[in-house]
Amino acid sequence: MCASSASRGDSDMAGKKKRRSKKWIVNIVLGIICFVWLLPTLGLLISSFRPAADILETGWWKVFPHQEWKTKDTIQLSKDVDLRGPIEVNGQTYTDDQLKSGVMQDGKRLTWENRRAREISVQDQGWVGSSKLTLDNYKNVITGKEYTIKNADGSESKEKGTGLSQAFWNTLTIAVPATVIPVLIASFAAYAFAWLRFPGRKTLFVVIIAMLVIPIQVALIPVLKDYTSLGLNGSYLGIWLAHTAFGLPLVTYFMYNFISQLPKDLFESAFMDGATHFTIFSRLILPLSVPALASIGIFQFLWVWNDYLVSLIFIGNQPEVQVMSMKIADLVGSRGNDWHLLTSAAFISMLMPLAIFFLLQKYFVRGLMGGSVKG
Repeated sequence: MCASSASRGDSDMAGKKKRRSKKWIVNIVLGIICFVWLLPTLGLLISSFRPAADILETGWWKVFPHQEWKTKDTIQLSKDVDLRGPIEVNGQTYTDDQLKSGVMQDGKRLTWENRRAREISVQDQGWVGSSKLTLDNYKNVITGKEYTIKNADGSESKEKGTGLSQAFWNTLTIAVPATVIPVLIASFAAYAFAWLRFPGRKTLFVVIIAMLVIPIQVALIPVLKDYTSLGLNGSYLGIWLAHTAFGLPLVTYFMYNFISQLPKDLFESAFMDGATHFTIFSRLILPLSVPALASIGIFQFLWVWNDYLVSLIFIGNQPEVQVMSMKIADLVGSRGNDWHLLTSAAFISMLMPLAIFFLLQKYFVRGLMGGSVKG
């Protein structure tokens, strides 16, 4: 019996060690995935605070302390030195190519400072870090960049471009109703499909779910023709209806999975107390479905907030109605000379989705798991 207990104890210890080793492997893999995702975001964040010249010259990691060659002295060569032959520096000879790439001499690095002037830079390696961080990128993005324009008479005038402020409010005006409307309609539909009995219920539900696999691109032209005839194109009502129609299938399916798993006894008790379907929906379904509503609301809001194609088709690209995605694409200019502004514009665009996510994060996982387990 003692031998059996000892072997059982050894088996338990081996099992614990195995589970501990698997846990470490999972943690390491998750750490690597998080690092791969966060590293570009960190680079984008740092670049958004760097001057345009620094972004063009060096990588974003140069802001951290690092070793770099710095000029401590210069050596002036004679004007008659032939750069095509051996070049003597401090008693040693080098070729022009060697000085271009840099050579080591007595612990110092020799390289051309100004080849045309025959100046050689003597460099020491030391720790440096860039502290040239600025808010100019964010200022230019939010309020508009100031341009200097040369007029025909030779005079110069300054003009200020448009910032993201108008596009931000346009996007918010579109995103909030385009999130609330489909989520509310889909919740009514999900309740009907889950707990009401009417002719064609299963067929209609299958048709709605089948619309998930239809690309929205195939519907853009027919819907646009109808919008033009109805006078809805270029209006907020038109874009709200478009986002509602394109988002309804997924939202309905998601809400159905949650609502259909609610206890049947709950509805029977409500009916026995004389509650109508609307009362049950407003007093029972909506409060119980807050996690699911928050989860699918986040997805719908992110899709509408980052949308480019649907907004371009149904509301246009005029400055007074431009959304964030269009305005950010226009920031680079026609020749791409202001592409560095995209870094700060990207983070400004992320503020609202991040705020929505952190505000509703406690419901997010609960909503995603809703309907996954019966009982």
